[in-house]
Amino acid sequence: MPSQLQQAARYILEHPDEVALVSMRQLARNAEVQPSTMTRLAKFLGLDGYDDIRTHHARAIRQRIDGFAAQQERASASGEGLAVQMLQSLSVQIARLTEPGAIARLEAAVARLGQARRIYVLGLRSCHLVAWHFHYVMTLLGERSVHLDGPAGTVGDGLMGAGTQDVLLAVSITPYARHSLELAHMARDKGLAVVAITDSEVSPLVAIADEVILCPTESPTFFHTLAPALAVSEVLCGLLANRDRDGALAALQNADRHLLELNTYYTAPKRRLPPRGSKNGETDKADREG
Repeated sequence: MPSQLQQAARYILEHPDEVALVSMRQLARNAEVQPSTMTRLAKFLGLDGYDDIRTHHARAIRQRIDGFAAQQERASASGEGLAVQMLQSLSVQIARLTEPGAIARLEAAVARLGQARRIYVLGLRSCHLVAWHFHYVMTLLGERSVHLDGPAGTVGDGLMGAGTQDVLLAVSITPYARHSLELAHMARDKGLAVVAITDSEVSPLVAIADEVILCPTESPTFFHTLAPALAVSEVLCGLLANRDRDGALAALQNADRHLLELNTYYTAPKRRLPPRGSKNGETDKADREG
């Protein structure tokens, strides 16, 4: 698309409710484009005019009011509050990840990651937790994961040894961290395949990614939700482990032995069994006195 159509389309994608609720001129002002740009956008999409875009979004709002939005309104009316709305929203978003198209994206991403010599994992700012979770679980399965999380501004140094046999798993949602996009472009230039976990078809990562997994981030609160992206991380790790079940089991057993040597986790003290032939009361008393 020409740049002005891109700007208009991005605004509509990010503010879909406004399309049905404000005039075309007001929407154009909000998007900082000319009203004629909205008409040109409709023509570009193969529609007769802007009214077709408005009709599509009005229909979507009506469907939402009859569905999940109605549940939210009932929750608020009954005094169940924001917590219920948030949890209901998350359940719907997770459910959307089970749709056939979303599952196909997950499987394509796993196929790409499964063939990699190394998986470089990138996620900055709020997306750091998703990237770190994926990397942490993958380290339990072997040494294929490299977390691009260097201190003192060295985050990109991890790509020094990267090559065409490797894959970058990049996590970024709006507002997109500039350094994440720069490193993703660098990885692409070095010949790495790119798997993106992001929030929109018009995310800057989509244009350079070989595989894209879309995660909703909308929330009834002031903040984006990262729970769907974290769920995707868990699913990817599970599917990758399942590709080589024997190898995964051996790696996990090795990890268990190592963590046991480090005394990493708390273990409740085992209760001693009473000596054979003694009475429980006498044993308990002896234990207390001891």
